[in-house]
Amino acid sequence: MRTFSVRKGMALSACAVLAVSLGAATQAQGSTYTHPSPVLTNPANYTPNLVDTGDRKPVAYAAAEAGTQMVVGGDFNAVENSTRTTQYNRSNVFAFNATTGVVNPDFHPQVDGDVWSVLVNGDSVYIGGGFKNVNGQPRAALAKVSLSTGELDTSFQPTFAGARVSDMALSHGQLIVAGTIKPRLKSLNPATGKPTTYLSNVVTGRLPNSNSAQVFKFDISPDQQRLVAVGNFLQVDGADRPRMFMLNLGDNSATLSSWNYPPNGLSCTSGRVNAQAYIQDVDFAPDSSWFAVAAFGFQFQSNFYGRQLCDSVSRFETNNLAPERPTWINYTGGDSLKSVGVTGAAVYVQGHSRWLDNPVVTNGVTNPKNLPFQGGFPFDRCGPGCVSRPGGGAVDPDTGVALDWNPEMPQQSGGYKILPTATGVWFITDGERFGHEYRRGLRFAPLP
Repeated sequence: MRTFSVRKGMALSACAVLAVSLGAATQAQGSTYTHPSPVLTNPANYTPNLVDTGDRKPVAYAAAEAGTQMVVGGDFNAVENSTRTTQYNRSNVFAFNATTGVVNPDFHPQVDGDVWSVLVNGDSVYIGGGFKNVNGQPRAALAKVSLSTGELDTSFQPTFAGARVSDMALSHGQLIVAGTIKPRLKSLNPATGKPTTYLSNVVTGRLPNSNSAQVFKFDISPDQQRLVAVGNFLQVDGADRPRMFMLNLGDNSATLSSWNYPPNGLSCTSGRVNAQAYIQDVDFAPDSSWFAVAAFGFQFQSNFYGRQLCDSVSRFETNNLAPERPTWINYTGGDSLKSVGVTGAAVYVQGHSRWLDNPVVTNGVTNPKNLPFQGGFPFDRCGPGCVSRPGGGAVDPDTGVALDWNPEMPQQSGGYKILPTATGVWFITDGERFGHEYRRGLRFAPLP
């Protein structure tokens, strides 16, 4: 997810100014930032931490830039400064200075449920999740608050009765929201929260033996011409589009693209109910010409090696509307990947992985390390050519082979948000450590 609203007050480093392609013009978030190199594995020391208060394991689900600040949402009730000497009560969302880590003392909305998505537009912050009330007032799944004061914007009144908003973006003058809300993907007036006719596509169906029907995540290309969505669904506008679809975004409406990938209709072999909707995240490259997909689900089905996306990160070309296989695919060997972030230098992934290149797969089914598979494909073990990548790693955007980048970030479930910025990458997660340092819930890896 990214927003195409104008941001102010973000100072770009000299190298970042040269590296940012479209981001300099639009001040957009996400993978509109093209980096000249991978980020460091040594995280910034000033970032705040989530606090385990004993009632539940704290986790961060979402983050967004807000000028010189960052806004983070999740499931927590306290945060602390980087030195762990001062705690602040915060109800599932908070803001802090992006370069000093100082927690914003004025922004502390009271949100009575988890926050899965945050989106900033000027001094306004949209929050989406599974909550029912904000600051004591009814606001199911979606609300708009002031970044300056944390007060609820009472003029913004969406009509959701419940369910969950898990992703959002601003584009073509619309607030586009996704989740378990009906009809799964919807366009709203950014000022009032009322439905608009821009996006009228009908997303239907639910995978057998699965959890809630939903559009879980989506991304909009930096040129604002395409939207790719992933989640638990079967059809869009009556056409078969299991687990993933693409929309063409026009000035006044969105239409379903003919893009389709039939192997997405196959289930992975995991016996877990929630593994049926195994495609978890999508992110466009800065030039909009391709996108990367993160997935879990365990084993691919027989004869679908190199094609089925189970427990992998993969690349698809935007203009190839009938791909027979990904441009490349990198399997973990049985561990989940939950989020993906693309820059010009790397494709970052995080989850609860142990390995990448397991076995090495690039451009379909080749093995660039020329190693034998020794009796089949490795699942739940380190196969020939695999590399250790606890919690995630990075792969080469062109070849799909794992880069040396390895901060060692062990995580229980894995992070749901990777946010590139002009000066580095934010990793939002349930983990506690990054590069052998304590960084609970959020961490920033700067550019060299």
